Amino acid sequence: MHPDFQILGSSSMGNCALLRTGSSKILIDAGFSGKRIQAKLESMGESLDAIQAVFLTHEHSDHAQGIRGLSRRSDLPIFANRDTADAVQAKLTKRANWQVFETGTTFHFRDLEIRSFALPHDAYDPVGYVFRWGLKGDTPPTQSLAWITDLGYVPAHVHEQMRSVETLVIEANYDEALLEKDTRRPWSIKQRIRGRHGHLSNNAAFEALSQLNGNSQLKEVYLAHLSKDCNSLACVTERFASLNQEKDFAIHVVDPAAL
Repeated sequence: MHPDFQILGSSSMGNCALLRTGSSKILIDAGFSGKRIQAKLESMGESLDAIQAVFLTHEHSDHAQGIRGLSRRSDLPIFANRDTADAVQAKLTKRANWQVFETGTTFHFRDLEIRSFALPHDAYDPVGYVFRWGLKGDTPPTQSLAWITDLGYVPAHVHEQMRSVETLVIEANYDEALLEKDTRRPWSIKQRIRGRHGHLSNNAAFEALSQLNGNSQLKEVYLAHLSKDCNSLACVTERFASLNQEKDFAIHVVDPAAL
């Protein structure tokens, strides 16, 4: 697994990751309380005080609830587009240090180049990110990571982002049979999850990776954001077993119960 990229947790209960580069330490999403994020970082030998920025994908609580606690650090930049920033800020008493970007733009933070792109999900203006760092000719050379969770299907422009990176985080949210059998979710919620602005099933994530047809820079794929009720490590591992053998990249399944 990538030594400078660690997922603090990823499931329907919360999503957050740590990326460390030559001169940056950032969080991607903050879907746990500030205290839990601090505890998770400390378990990795990191400090919340050392985090230099947070990048939010959208306003849903399993991606943004930690901003309440993190916003106590008035010096901490929180990157988000306008709709996401406004939606999260509406629930806060203290003003966060928002750094607002326009969806679809590329911008920089310290040694990072960040590209944002729209995702089809039922939030105000959800985005995925591609992070690039290092210079060509450096040791190690340029590295890249895409964070793509919370989307109902994979549009062509998202496929292109998937092809262009070495490390990919993509959701495999639910197993279609388990979702169908689930008794806790009403039919309307199941339809939302299955819809074009819902989540990717194991089959949809498998198809998206298969369609790359070996034409990508991928070295590692993290299958993330597994539903605790409507998916399992066993289901995901079994579904992706053939892909794991055929492709040149390593596949890691992020345990929703871990951390």
